Amino acid sequence: MHDTIAIRIDSALKTFGGRAYRWLAPKTGANGNGHVPPGAKVAVDHVSLDVKRGEIFGVLGPNGSGKSTLIRLIATLLIPDGGRVSVFDHDVTQEPRLVQTLINRVSVEASFFKKLSPMENLLYGARLYGVAPNEAKQRAKDILARLGLEAKAIYRPMEEMSRGMQQKVAIARAFLSQPSLLLLDEPTTGLDPRSKREVQAFVRDLRDSHGTTILLTTHDMVEADALCDRIAIIDGGKIVALDTPDGLKQLIPRNGHAPTLEEVFLELTGKQLVTEEQGE
Repeated sequence: MHDTIAIRIDSALKTFGGRAYRWLAPKTGANGNGHVPPGAKVAVDHVSLDVKRGEIFGVLGPNGSGKSTLIRLIATLLIPDGGRVSVFDHDVTQEPRLVQTLINRVSVEASFFKKLSPMENLLYGARLYGVAPNEAKQRAKDILARLGLEAKAIYRPMEEMSRGMQQKVAIARAFLSQPSLLLLDEPTTGLDPRSKREVQAFVRDLRDSHGTTILLTTHDMVEADALCDRIAIIDGGKIVALDTPDGLKQLIPRNGHAPTLEEVFLELTGKQLVTEEQGE
């Protein structure tokens, strides 16, 4: 792991409502002063953190806590209303095109051309990133095999595949461009236990073999404990704790047993983690 800072977030603010939407990025943040407009809902509330290059960094929080909004700010999909967000020292507001060449993202609800096969979807995605077709095809086969996708499934229509299998294809598509920073927003939601282990092993390998920096949001406490070098717990748009998994467990009383990460989460937020599937 290097000392280079992959992600630097300095007092980032993001609000919704209470003012007209700004279509153009301002020169110094969406309002330049980080003030909350009257009547606005604060999604990310002056968050500051650094993620080191080569780190697997977790962001945990209940639904509506702001973690997915934070991911979208880093991914240049949203403009901060105050503060600064940078990726490898490139400001996401001032240099969005350059940042986009360094990152890729997997969301909990990945989108595909459902009539096309995984291979066709991956080759299409590779063209958008300028990857040569022959190189992309071999790379796609290798990644899908490492994720446990059967060879015969690679050429079947996506609409015939389970949600878990589609999520594996989404992860393969994201790494096809070999990003320096991979943003994983609940990537294992909907996967069976075996598929989860395959994805988790692949994530570790990305970091260990390629030095990829990974920012992960998840509702799976065991997954976060096993994968993450450090974890930020966010609630109400604010970071309420940030440390290694072991460091977080030292924040609450032992009560006769070693606390789990879930117990730490409940103690700090007073809320249960609920996945989208559980909330339906």
